[in-house]
This record gives sequence, C-alpha cells and structure tokens, in this order.
Amino acid sequence: MVAVYHQALATASPLRDPLSSSLRLIEQAVDDFNSGKDSGSHLTKILSDCIAALKDNPRYHDDTRFFYICFFYMRFIEDYETLFLELMDKEICGGNSKLYVGYAYFLESIGKAYHADRVYKMGIQRNAAPAEWVKKAYASFLQRMSGLVALSHEVDNDQSIQFDSQINPWSSSTMTALLKKITPQLMKCDGYHSTNKAYSGKVALSSLKNSSRNKTIEIGRTKYQITGYAGQGGFAQVYKAYMNCNPEDVVALKIQKPAFPWEFYMYRELDQRISDKERSIFGFAQRMHLYSDCSILVCNYIANGTLQDVINSFAVTGKSMEEELCIYYTIEMLYMLETLHDVGIIHGDFKPDNLLICYSRDILKTNGFQDKNELTKDGFLERSGPWLDQGLCLVDWGRGIDLRLFPENIKFKGDCRTSGFRCVEMQQNKPWTFQVDTYGLCVVVHMMLHSSYMEIDKKPSSDGGYVYLPKASFKRYWKVELWKNFFEKLLNSNPGCSDKKLLQDLRVSFQEYMCSDPHLLKKLSDLLAKQRKSMCSA
Repeated sequence: MVAVYHQALATASPLRDPLSSSLRLIEQAVDDFNSGKDSGSHLTKILSDCIAALKDNPRYHDDTRFFYICFFYMRFIEDYETLFLELMDKEICGGNSKLYVGYAYFLESIGKAYHADRVYKMGIQRNAAPAEWVKKAYASFLQRMSGLVALSHEVDNDQSIQFDSQINPWSSSTMTALLKKITPQLMKCDGYHSTNKAYSGKVALSSLKNSSRNKTIEIGRTKYQITGYAGQGGFAQVYKAYMNCNPEDVVALKIQKPAFPWEFYMYRELDQRISDKERSIFGFAQRMHLYSDCSILVCNYIANGTLQDVINSFAVTGKSMEEELCIYYTIEMLYMLETLHDVGIIHGDFKPDNLLICYSRDILKTNGFQDKNELTKDGFLERSGPWLDQGLCLVDWGRGIDLRLFPENIKFKGDCRTSGFRCVEMQQNKPWTFQVDTYGLCVVVHMMLHSSYMEIDKKPSSDGGYVYLPKASFKRYWKVELWKNFFEKLLNSNPGCSDKKLLQDLRVSFQEYMCSDPHLLKKLSDLLAKQRKSMCSA
C-alpha cells in the first residue's frame, strides 16, 4: 500500500489545490511514520481529514490521486469495507477498473480471497473501464487461487473443504479456507486470546524496530520489556523481551502484520502429536494475542544462535565444519523430520536460520563432557542424559503444513520461492509432499560440508538411468559412501511415498558410524564444548 501512496504523490498536480496540499502533508507524515517519529496516529488523522474534506467534492470523484489516498488509508483502519462501499455510493472512480482491482488486491493481501473474488466479479458486472484490465487481473487472481475448488461455495457456506488432487498449501485461498475451518478449534486452545479491535498499547508496535531497547509494551495485561531485536521475516519482526520486566523470564515476541494465527495453530498441533521426549526440539508458543491489525506470538527464547551462525563462523575463517559435527547435526535433523512426518506435519521452511542451537544443561554446568560416564554409546543412540536436551530446535512454523487437513495421499504444487531451497519438484513444476523438507535438509547439510549452497546435476545411475546429486565433489577423506547415499536417496525420493523408513535408515547409518569408534564420540563432545565456548563468547 505504500507504493499506492507514492503513485498518488507522483501524479500530484503542481497547481495549488487542496488535494495537492494534502499530498505534501501526507508525504511528511509518511516519512515520520517510517522513521519511527510517529506511531501512525498523526498520519492516520491527516489521511482521514483529507478524505472527509474532499469526498463530497465532485472535482475529485474521478481523480485517481484521491482514490490512491483512500486505499492507503485502508491500511490503517479496521472498517475498510465501509470506506469501499462509500466510494461506490458516491461514485468515486466507480466506473474505473482501478477501484475494483485495487480493492480486490488489498483483500487478497490480508487473506480474504473469497471477498476479493466477489469484488472482481462486481467490477466485471459494472463494466468498469478498461474492461480488459479487470478481466486480466481476475484471470491472474483465479490462477493464484486455482488450488481451491468451488471457492465461493465452499468457504461462504461453511461446508467441508474439498481440494483438488494437487493444491498450493500456501496460497491465500487455501489459507483462508483452512483458517476458517480451524478457528473454532483454535478458540479453545490454551493461550489463545482474540479481539476484533486493533492493538492499542501506549507504545506503538511500529516504533519498536528503530528504538527497541528497554521499551515496555503491554499485551493482555502482561508487561514485556523489549531488550533487543532478534530478527525478521517477510511480514514479521521478532524481539527479545523480559516478561513482567523479569530478566529470569525471557521470551521471544513475534509481531506479524497482517494478523496470522496459523503458526500458533501449528504449535498447538505439535503439543498434541509429539511425545514429551521429542517435544522440546520443535519450539514452544506460550500464547498468542490476535488483533484486527496484527498478531503477537509469545514463544520461548533460546539464546545460543542458529545453525546458520555456526556455519558462518566456519566460513569466515575459510574452513568447513568438522565432519563429526556435520554428522551429529545431520542425525539431529533426520530425527526431526522422521518425527514430524510420521505425525502428518511438514515444516515447509527448513533452513539453517530456523534451526536454533541448544546445549545440555549438564554441559553448561560442567563446561563440557567432563564425566566419562556421560559419553556412553547408549546415551547417544537413545538420546538420553546430556544428549537429550541439546542439539537443534526447529522454529518458525508459519509455512507449516498439517496433512490431516487434506485428503489422504495429497500431493502439493506451488513454489516456496526461497532461493536455494526450492526442491527438484518445484524447479520442474511437479507435485511434491515431504520433499520440501528433505531437500531443505540436503541444502543445510551441503552448507555444513562445503560452506556453500547446493547445486545439483543429473548423473548416470547403476540401472542405466540417472539420479540427482550435488555438483560439488566429496572430499576423499570423508565418509564418502555415507554422504553419497544420503544425498542420492533424499534427492530422488518418490513424492507419493512416506519417507519415515528412509529417514530412519539414513539416521541409523550415521549413528552406527559414530558409535563404531569411541574416539569419534569423544571428538564430537570436544567439538561441541569448543563451539559453545566460542559462540557464546562471540
């Protein structure tokens, strides 16, 4: 919507008129808003005053500059539907296709695909000009929405959702339908708090990024002291915070605009489906606060950095990670996906940024595996003792896929659009299921081994066909057969089959190697202790 505003400004007339003057005031207010000087209240008032002053002036009813201001204002208000209806009632650009295409695009961007569909049809029925532009925009919309069958009937009448045999699980139409289906269940979840109102705290959420340290915000009668900026995604920002200003109670606040409760749903499904022993490796969400303009997810905070940080620490020195450490983290990731896929969950965004490093509490106390009794082969194989609560923790479930919401044996289409992590099937526009995760796993392992993203090639196979393998060659002193088997099996798996047995077999092959020589476990323990010391002091 910011682009919409700039388009209005670019077309501003040099003539002295009220609208041109308003655009200059809006320009300054936008700058103040983007820099954090204004929480948005001043900008909202200027937009509101401009619309109130000019909406009854026929001079501006066909002025696209005024139309752009109205659409920019929709970003900041809850009752955007009333504004759109008022534009139509007053015939402000009522015959212009931009009104319908712009509003439909806005609705789609906030997850209201069904309503967007109705607006496109309205523009076509009213012969908005240019007519071909509306029809072309609507055709593009239908192509994006093609994953959902009978959208208007299924969603509007709250009947059971029926999907094509192949569907994009991340399209806005799919998410709209799924969220509608799970909302009654979500409302019963522990930690779910919802309101139809916008967030109205004294400290604006938009101001946190520019000056986050030591600001205190109140969410659901709980105060959170913001102590640092932890990262961001496409639509979310993550902050480190002290709950009730207590340094002993640290959480991560994930603030997302527009509101997106799906990730909280995925965390609660993990609570239900994953056993207590494995649950900690997938992160925890304590609660979620859902507002009309945003959602705030309160999660456990893990302070040891990510696997990406570890990979980078080797890359900056021109070295690659030691093979024993690569094998250990490969075992951890195989176990993660084996556990997840077995209960019908796909992560969908498997990359090193989303893998947090964990260290055993026992190790933190002893500064390493000092007790030789802790180095048992059984403990390593069974993930018990100090091996249990260290390793990796998989977070960021916004692209998670719950297979239980889809027909049995579903195959997906659609592109994750994450550079370097698009599985072979996505690259070839073929159906996929678990490959979105297992390909991500292969990329992460390649990054650990080579300190670079993975590129693949077709290479001849023993049966006269071909297989996909990484372009980069394996170093001769590595366990080449282990790694070759790992990449060959995962890069060439069948999208229609469960991968539990494959993941389990690969994990066991690496575990058996690590347990074949006590010196390997000892070296791994030393490497982990060294890594913890260097990473935590960095």
